[in-house]
Amino acid sequence: MSLILGVAGSTPAPGAVRIAGIAGLLAGAFSMAAGELVSVRAHEDLVDHELAVERIELRTDPAGEQDELAHMYRAQGLEADAAATVARLLSANPEIAFDTHARLELGVDPSRCGSARQAAIASFAAFAVGAVIPLVPWFLTSGSAAVVASIIAGALAALGLGATVAAFSNQPRWRTALRQLGVAAIAAGVTYAVGRTLGTKIA
Repeated sequence: MSLILGVAGSTPAPGAVRIAGIAGLLAGAFSMAAGELVSVRAHEDLVDHELAVERIELRTDPAGEQDELAHMYRAQGLEADAAATVARLLSANPEIAFDTHARLELGVDPSRCGSARQAAIASFAAFAVGAVIPLVPWFLTSGSAAVVASIIAGALAALGLGATVAAFSNQPRWRTALRQLGVAAIAAGVTYAVGRTLGTKIA
């Protein structure tokens, strides 16, 4: 919405707004997907390396890893004898020991590692959906009507996003929705003003 209103603020032909909107949609969606792919893949490689090291340590130094596990449980408040007993019982099964070390020591659930491809696809889709909402009016009308329709569509989308976030985070829906709307309004208002100013000066 900020991009579209920024371009629209310079009062170009409707086709220019459509082209800018489509270009922004594709550029933003692909850049978000690429960034997510690279970052998640790097995180996966790091996690895989740490898990491999943990497996080697469990195989080559089981006693030391058991002591380390007992120390972690003591740090969580268990008595020394209880921590040692829990560590011994868990260490008796190599897979359970590996899973426990991964969760407590690395903060990783080895059975639920992320997918870089899925993260990239999700980022692409999320950005594309958000970008297309304020762009649609420019394929149906033009001028002030398209600007107003874009603002309304973007505002409704911002309110809906805020309400959705509030539902998942157990926060007051109206407050979160209005906060999301406020952020969107500021961003769009600034870019529209800049577009208006630069468009006038360039013209």
